[in-house]
Amino acid sequence: MKRINKIVLIGLCLGLLAMLTLPIAAQEWVEGPGAGEGGIVYLDMGDSDPATFNPLISNDAASSAVWTYMYPSIFTINPFTGQSEPNQPQALATGWEYDESGTVLTIHLREDAYWSDGTQITSADYMWAVEATRSGETSSPRTGVFETLADGTPAGGKIVNIEAPDDFTVQVTFTEADCVAFEDVNDITPIPSHIFEALYGDDYASMDEDPRHLPEATFGPFTDLEFEPAVRVSLLADQTYPDAYLGYVSPSEQVQLIIPNQDVRVERFRAGELAMIAIPGNYQSEFKDSPDYQTFEFTRNGYVFVALNNADPNNPQPGVDENGDPIPQTPHPVLGDKLVRQAITQAVPVQDLIDGILDGNAMPVGTATIPTSWAYTPDLQYEYNPDHARELLTEAGWIDDDNDESTPRVCQDCLYAREVDPEFEGSPLTLRFRQPSGDSQNALWAALFTDSLAEVGIELDAQEVDWSSVFLPELVGQTFDMMVLAWSFGLPVDPDIQGFFGPEIDVPGSGFNMTSYYNPEVLALNEEARTVPGCDIDSRRALYEQIQTILHEDSPYFFLYVNNSMTAAQPDLVNWNPTEFSRTYSMDAWALPTE
Repeated sequence: MKRINKIVLIGLCLGLLAMLTLPIAAQEWVEGPGAGEGGIVYLDMGDSDPATFNPLISNDAASSAVWTYMYPSIFTINPFTGQSEPNQPQALATGWEYDESGTVLTIHLREDAYWSDGTQITSADYMWAVEATRSGETSSPRTGVFETLADGTPAGGKIVNIEAPDDFTVQVTFTEADCVAFEDVNDITPIPSHIFEALYGDDYASMDEDPRHLPEATFGPFTDLEFEPAVRVSLLADQTYPDAYLGYVSPSEQVQLIIPNQDVRVERFRAGELAMIAIPGNYQSEFKDSPDYQTFEFTRNGYVFVALNNADPNNPQPGVDENGDPIPQTPHPVLGDKLVRQAITQAVPVQDLIDGILDGNAMPVGTATIPTSWAYTPDLQYEYNPDHARELLTEAGWIDDDNDESTPRVCQDCLYAREVDPEFEGSPLTLRFRQPSGDSQNALWAALFTDSLAEVGIELDAQEVDWSSVFLPELVGQTFDMMVLAWSFGLPVDPDIQGFFGPEIDVPGSGFNMTSYYNPEVLALNEEARTVPGCDIDSRRALYEQIQTILHEDSPYFFLYVNNSMTAAQPDLVNWNPTEFSRTYSMDAWALPTE
């Protein structure tokens, strides 16, 4: 199974552990009609075009949904165990070991993998990707895995150096023995270096100038990409792919359709136009136990949240300077005060959102751990208490000066007026609330948040905006107030929070710490949890519980819920063998009847 990137930002379909998992040895495969004779597999990509086909600069789910079928990983997870294991399909590692210090990792690569143009895959393909990422010259969000960039700029990661002693060996040196950094190696995807070198040389920045360059050579079950903006991405079966479960790629083609509306997606699935679909929460009851489709239920590996910008959106700043020292940031005029963020979490009834809008198909979370994590903290939940929310706002210096709940509160000695701009005194308590367009439930969300916050004196300007042209640029550019989105995690699951809240990834334009949250205590606890001797799980869990408690109190996000997810497939789709860790790993064996 191709390992999905550790962290993927997704444009949220807001509608979005009962497991049936067979041991891999017991998995039964139905012999298909033959190579490339299993029909065309139509899938739903979601509501936005992929931003790039280049895995080195990719940071959105639509993009990774395409290139994940065309490029290998160094190592990947077993879809039946969820753990990184050697000798997995579409992965290169046959094994690995650490030295006695635990800081040098040696990875052995397979010698039977070839790009689709016949060129053998070697360590050089990984090393070109490493050098491009480490250069810091691209928009890649993965520079944070390194201790320093190529020019010596601190990047905050644990990888000191990566080198290739020979064509089929990669050696990684870490700053110290680390319980998490092993997975960082896989954040960088091997690419056909002979092609990328010819295209870009060492001008790595030029990759961003043509992000949708069509790949000339691939390694995976599908290749020969065609892209029709706002319509589809098409890939043909690659019968040279050596890891197919049946010994050949069964579908003739994979087509991912861009469908902006989730209701339309469901209708097109019902009409038989899509082979498989993620069932939105408000449709799950209808499909549950339906005899007309194959269905699979699981707890989603990610959470939905509202990002609350901690820093001034009119003056976005990186989290650290060129020496790696934190840069003091001007607080957000409203959300820079923790008391206001806490008030928001108590003013909106999350359970009503789940029961009413999602038809009960989710579970609330109040911090960054989720039920699939071994460090899950179920007791950390927000209390719906609008009276206390009003008290918190008053304490923060936002006053109901006219005893009229239909008008917003105003600043009277609020934090921003005290510390940044005295002329802010008397400003109304207003915030912008943005959602990616294309979801039929957006109006319900906007009404719930607008009405709930109005009851405590916060005026909300709620709008749907286009994901590609408005939402994503404002989000990564850090020019927003409040935005609804989700994180989808890779596997294996680890509760490390560096990839979300580290100051090194607070980079306007590309970093994942878009809210500019910075808490030295959290970072120190997280560092301790990463380096527990022997990676003792109980010791690490105790540290992560402290981290999650602080995150719950600080609320850099308004953590909302984890979806009770459901995937459905057409009744005649053969070899769809979902597990809790993947619903698509067996796609190269799928077959649909053809007329």
